Amino acid sequence: MKLPVLSAKDIIKTLKKDEFKVLRQKGSHISLCKKSNDKTYLVVVPDKKEVKKGTLLSILKQAEMSREKFLELVKK
Repeated sequence: MKLPVLSAKDIIKTLKKDEFKVLRQKGSHISLCKKSNDKTYLVVVPDKKEVKKGTLLSILKQAEMSREKFLELVKK
């Protein structure tokens, strides 16, 4: 499945659907956090109009989220 080119706002909106919360912003990077059972996920999203696909893949890896799940959340 091909990942779309999204803005930071769209990525953050999608991650919020999976219970991520904005923790802080330092410069042009926005940190999001999610606590699940005994694990805490920390994701850093650069505040850009277009986030490159490689960066988006890195964000998904940090969130331990599959492409399929992310694309489902984008569609909601």
